[in-house]
Amino acid sequence: MIAPLRALATRWTTAVPVVAVLLLVLTWGRDLPGGLVALVTLVLAASVLAAVHHAEVVAHRVGEPFGSLVLAVAVTVIEVALIVTLMIDGGDQSATLARDTVFAAVMITVNGILGISLLVGSLRHGTAVFNSEGTGAALATVATLATLSLVLPTFTTSKPGPEFSTVQLTFAAVSSLVLYGLFVATQTVRHRDYFLPVVRQGETAKPEEHAPAPSTRTAMISLGLLGLALIGVVGLAKGVSPTIESGVEAAGLGHSVVGVIIALLVLLPETIAAVRAARRNQVQTSMNLALGSAMASIGLTIPAVALASLWLTGPLVLGLGNTHMVLLALTMVVGALTVVPGRATPLQGGVHLVLLAAYLELAINP
Repeated sequence: MIAPLRALATRWTTAVPVVAVLLLVLTWGRDLPGGLVALVTLVLAASVLAAVHHAEVVAHRVGEPFGSLVLAVAVTVIEVALIVTLMIDGGDQSATLARDTVFAAVMITVNGILGISLLVGSLRHGTAVFNSEGTGAALATVATLATLSLVLPTFTTSKPGPEFSTVQLTFAAVSSLVLYGLFVATQTVRHRDYFLPVVRQGETAKPEEHAPAPSTRTAMISLGLLGLALIGVVGLAKGVSPTIESGVEAAGLGHSVVGVIIALLVLLPETIAAVRAARRNQVQTSMNLALGSAMASIGLTIPAVALASLWLTGPLVLGLGNTHMVLLALTMVVGALTVVPGRATPLQGGVHLVLLAAYLELAINP
């Protein structure tokens, strides 16, 4: 009975990414009627599930923390390509697109993905246990990247408004790449043990012996299908964005809500993968996904938009407003208090989820 179910799962997770990319090619740049929007949304949801499946196959083959790094970087690279494309096409209206998208990604990952993972892990296993050294290093890097890229532009005076000058933007871009590169080297080479799942403080979890690792060929196929699935997720999310924009405008909500909705859709694969890891008592993997995604979002987006600004004529607004800076500061303080003990109860997960709810509420009702 189990073998046929596995064969069925393999078939649909192989077919869905291909169907998603074909549908994306057929619908790209076109106004979609209501019925087609429903079909695109259905394929989008299936692509999210397929992406999670293939990410877990790759993660099982390469092991942690490489597995979570693959998913985080793959999602972010495609997301960055989408942001730059929209900036090129959007003119002055896209001046705040990079800022809004990056900040939404930080709040969703650091509060949403991290919070729900802690909540699920602690409710299921009594206490969510993780490695405070690795998680603390990741949070410190996210805090530094967010401050340099999103807070400082509000206070600089070289250009009017919350913008960087060319020299300042170059420094922010280079710093982002350097910090992200240093973190990846720390996570995967010098101190890999800081990012491995733990069952008790200081004790690394043993690999599951009943689940043999897939072959290299299977992992490579899943890696390719993961890329297709993520292209489908991001591209189809862009396709349904006009419908989302119309609904947001009809509801009288701010335009920034559109970016939040798109970010939620794009980050669904990482969210599902993180929750599954937390259910298996591998909360460290969930933390790697959450903080690694936030870090990649800043560390890759800022250099990309800095490069794009060479040929873009409109302004590039990166500085956050007062309300968002308060939320960012509170998120980092609460995150530090969560990380230091190396274990968490449902309370810590609930606090982070409340912070996410506050961000979403203020996006809807600023």
